Amino acid sequence: MANTTTATAPATKDGGSTVIVDAVVAKVAGIAAAQVPGVHALGGGAARVIGNIRQAVGAKDHAQGVSVEVGETEVAADIAIQVDYPEQLQRVASNVRAAVSEAITELVGMKVAEINVTVVDVYIPGDDDEDDADESRVN
Repeated sequence: MANTTTATAPATKDGGSTVIVDAVVAKVAGIAAAQVPGVHALGGGAARVIGNIRQAVGAKDHAQGVSVEVGETEVAADIAIQVDYPEQLQRVASNVRAAVSEAITELVGMKVAEINVTVVDVYIPGDDDEDDADESRVN
């Protein structure tokens, strides 16, 4: 999960400052990653189970599977993804890196130090259906 540190932009000519909480940066990164074609879900198995429960009660966690470290001027992110089969894993991971980097740069206004992508699973359509078929054969 995201740290509780914050990023503070320098004072503007109006004399104020902007504070961006890590959870906001993680949410921006999660939304960007989830929109990449080939990404089936974010997070590992346990995170997806908890995410499914949250979604069932109407509280989707957009930062699921995303961990960020926010410095004064830079952001580092770790993102866990589940990729649709038969997508090329390296291509999807590269596209996630590009999308997250662009979102953080454009929306948050900070530089990206690094984005580490971990492919934790491959989603195979129909896998759940096969499990049901196997169970129905055994009476």
